[in-house]
Amino acid sequence: MLKVGLTGGIGAGKSEVSRLLASYGAVIVDADKIAREVVEPGTPGLAAVVAEFGPEILTEGGGLDRPKLGGIVFADPERLKALNAIVHPLVGARSAELESSAGEDAVVVHDVPLLAENGLAPLYDLVVVVDAAPETQLDRLVRRRGMSEEEARSRMAAQATRERRRAVADVVIDNDGPIEALEPQVRAVWEELQRRERATRAAAP
Repeated sequence: MLKVGLTGGIGAGKSEVSRLLASYGAVIVDADKIAREVVEPGTPGLAAVVAEFGPEILTEGGGLDRPKLGGIVFADPERLKALNAIVHPLVGARSAELESSAGEDAVVVHDVPLLAENGLAPLYDLVVVVDAAPETQLDRLVRRRGMSEEEARSRMAAQATRERRRAVADVVIDNDGPIEALEPQVRAVWEELQRRERATRAAAP
């Protein structure tokens, strides 16, 4: 098995790379998706969040009111730390479960938005960074996601710098160009990941 960390700044195109890798046969472990699952109604995760932040962070239907919770934690680093202390261990445990259920010849790609920020690079056999210039990210966030320029800049500023992400990369995928230029790069990376996985298995005692 080869364990790969996949990351990239907001608007860099990491989700598209993840989708392509899945279509080639990678086992994707999506940290954002798991983070939503572990606080769904009826989960111990949601109960722990309510115990920490109070019932006012619930919607009328009993689900997590994400905008309300976001408004609390993104304005206060200590509250964000408290939320992460609940959610991160649950995400880690579920990710490990999904990884262990993959075949021994699998390429398991952990899609982790905040890999560089949380110092997670050592957890993986190698790290793939999807890279785009800040002006490209900004353009995509405003044009495709409908964010205001101010909101887009604020979201980008809250993440690691481009240099910090590239510093932890073993492989960089350049996604400044059109979508058509991305697929051949990702295909080449997939072939390299498969080659490394075979080499890892061959070297195992």
